Amino acid sequence: MRQEAPGGESNAGNRPARSAGDALRELRRTSILHVDMDAFFVSVELRSRPELRGKPVIVGFPAERSVVLSASYEARATGVKSAMPMSIAMRRCPTAVVINPRHTLYYEVSAQLMEIFASITDLVEPLSVDEAFLDVGGAIRRLGAPLGIGHLIRRRVQSELGITASVGIAGTKFVAKIASTRCKPDGILQIDADDTLSYLHSLPVSALWGVGGKTGEVLARMGIRTVADVAATPLSSLKKVLGASGEHVHRLSMGIDPRPVTPTRLEKSIGAEETFSVDTADNALLHRELLRLSHRTASRLRSSGMLARTVALKLRYADFSTVSRSRTVHTPVDSAQLIYQVAVQLLESLGPRSMSVRLVGVRAEQLEPAGQTSMQLSLDRRDDNWRAAEQALDRVSQRFGSKTLLPARLLEPGKPASDR
Repeated sequence: MRQEAPGGESNAGNRPARSAGDALRELRRTSILHVDMDAFFVSVELRSRPELRGKPVIVGFPAERSVVLSASYEARATGVKSAMPMSIAMRRCPTAVVINPRHTLYYEVSAQLMEIFASITDLVEPLSVDEAFLDVGGAIRRLGAPLGIGHLIRRRVQSELGITASVGIAGTKFVAKIASTRCKPDGILQIDADDTLSYLHSLPVSALWGVGGKTGEVLARMGIRTVADVAATPLSSLKKVLGASGEHVHRLSMGIDPRPVTPTRLEKSIGAEETFSVDTADNALLHRELLRLSHRTASRLRSSGMLARTVALKLRYADFSTVSRSRTVHTPVDSAQLIYQVAVQLLESLGPRSMSVRLVGVRAEQLEPAGQTSMQLSLDRRDDNWRAAEQALDRVSQRFGSKTLLPARLLEPGKPASDR
């Protein structure tokens, strides 16, 4: 096991001399990286607000039915967690500074991050906007050992993006993910292939994927509290209490995870949704939110270089029942106004609503690269005018911030409290 903090040194012992071919094969046994940004949304915001460094910071909307999207480590020390209701977070950390999220900015930084990964290796499997698995086995001849590559990535993320990353290195995706979690924030940890079992077996059972609170309680009643305990338990016993997942948990406890790093296909959909602070039956408010969500969705489409052939609407009612409708358009779109028009049509197609609405969402589906699609505009030049106007909004937002310019209708009161 090798662990390094910024400027630290490896604690690995001397290895016996071996041929170049043997050395390369040995390095490739531990060549899967899990790279994860530290408090990503907060870190991006602190680039422009450095005076908040070292203070408890939360990204999210300050309303009871909103949730925490990201929290600084200072806020986490008080018990604040991502996805926690904002009302609970503020009770736990009343001194926290709350920053409204800027999703367009986060996706821009995410795209830059993925470009850094792609310059290292073709084998990049994004898990979310701020983390990915990388298989650097094919980059060793060019860039050196995986540990050095991990340091290179961390330096580039810091210098080019102004944020920090934690890197786990191992022979499997599962162990690499554990390693990055264990060295956070702003650290790097390599688990050599030969050390995998001894490292895993020193961990609590909660480290295993699929072992949450309830499963942990079931295992604890059997006297199983560590990964080593799981490995020592007969598979038949685990299956008896955990069902089909028993085999999965047992395999992980033995360090078995044959999944390769698989470059992810094009994003299947892009969307946004809002939860109202108070359930509403107001059509004007619903239409305003559909317009807002259409702009957010369209902006993400354009920043990703994608077009959508299908627009979907999602409604969640006061009793938490959810309905969705979708429509495929003749010409693929990335214009908010065109997405909004379809969303309104879908809303109207639902007919009279029997109860008020808790959540509304818009999603663009059946995506395809804009550069590979022939966009045949309608004879009505307003379609082209909308796209040109929205592209101008993109340029202004990139320079001055996402709230510099808004459609006039979105300046009206009634903005919902939370953003998802």
